[in-house]
Amino acid sequence: MTTTTHSGGDGAGIVRRTVLPGGLRVVTESMPAVRSVAVGMWVGIGSRDEAPEHMGASHFLEHLLFKGTPTRDALEISAAIEGIGGEINAFTAKEYTCYYARVLDEDLRVAIDVLADVVTSSLITPEDVEAERGVILEEIAMHDDDPSDVVHEQFSAELYGDTPVGRPILGTVESINAVSRDRIAEYYRRYYLPTHTVVSVAGNVDHDRVVALVAAAYERAGALGGDARPVSPRVSGPGVDVRSGVRVLHRPTEQANLVLGMTGLTRTDERRFALGVFNAAFGGGMSSRLFQEIREKRGLAYSAYSYTSAYADTGQFGVYVGCLPSKIDDVLKICHEEIHRVIAEGITEEEIVRGKGQMRGGLVLGLEDTGSRMSRIGKGELVFDEQLSVDEVLARIEAVTPEEIAAVTRDVLGRPLTLAVIGPYEDRDFGWALNL
Repeated sequence: MTTTTHSGGDGAGIVRRTVLPGGLRVVTESMPAVRSVAVGMWVGIGSRDEAPEHMGASHFLEHLLFKGTPTRDALEISAAIEGIGGEINAFTAKEYTCYYARVLDEDLRVAIDVLADVVTSSLITPEDVEAERGVILEEIAMHDDDPSDVVHEQFSAELYGDTPVGRPILGTVESINAVSRDRIAEYYRRYYLPTHTVVSVAGNVDHDRVVALVAAAYERAGALGGDARPVSPRVSGPGVDVRSGVRVLHRPTEQANLVLGMTGLTRTDERRFALGVFNAAFGGGMSSRLFQEIREKRGLAYSAYSYTSAYADTGQFGVYVGCLPSKIDDVLKICHEEIHRVIAEGITEEEIVRGKGQMRGGLVLGLEDTGSRMSRIGKGELVFDEQLSVDEVLARIEAVTPEEIAAVTRDVLGRPLTLAVIGPYEDRDFGWALNL
């Protein structure tokens, strides 16, 4: 068992890391001023690890793990946490899955015990699989009713094609109906191992006590021991086939939804801080260039923003707008004009100052609770293999130069465009929007 310590550097406390026998990693951040703790169990497996015929298996498994273990049924799992005033939930992403709980500091043992039981000892019975299959189909239907969500999914599908990164996390109606209990159980046994898992805890905690509680919970499940080492952070993935094109989904909606964008940076690219400052200035808030041009000056849309997302070996930069169907041509032309303008001219010093300020404030204000701190150190360990303090991140943001912003802007925004549109546009050709 090895333990390392990192200075919090921002007044919150100390981040400590211990690797238990069997490769299970435990990271904690001390926040002595609070009375709560957040516990997360992060498994380095997500939807991009699925075969095409098993789309949605990771998310399906996330649901099933709350259905029962040898020591608790579904009601007892939720009641154990809710009965002490806590909350328990989970989410699936393309490259990892997280199970988490937030409780009073005095109930830390309960949260660790329940989450460890769920992650290590799920029964995955045939009856539970069939019952939850219907729930997931309802979730897919609910997701499909929100075009502002679906358009991002369609953008990824067009950008990456029929590859693991381009496929929906929830799967499809066909894939969920087809996946078997045996396939899900095999997936669970193969990947839900201590070597793939990080336990992150933030709040009013003592690191040594957390390690002892986690070790005891995993030992009870027979899931600890051996000399295996933690799996290294993902640096690549299967089948990223980047494309440029247009995808239009015809729906008789009152509002059109569009995403115009291109590939971005990987999550470990050193230029990500420069791109983040640019994104904040370009489309990150009400004072951003996109919002001002599209909504404030012309009144063409209610919602307009830009965003970045990053994976191990690829990323996205996109512009989202929701507007009246009759306004979409004008909106697309403005998006093109602003993209071409920043490639040619860059952004102003005033915009850079504003972008840095927005990034700094968003980072610090977003870490005011134990849940966000838990998430930050968990992902730091699982996907970055490093723990940057808040002060270190703030310093990297402040160190970004206008020249770095101009260079990364020319690189990323100069890449081939992809467009996804949802709206009442049957047989409408939007190919022109890629070549303005």
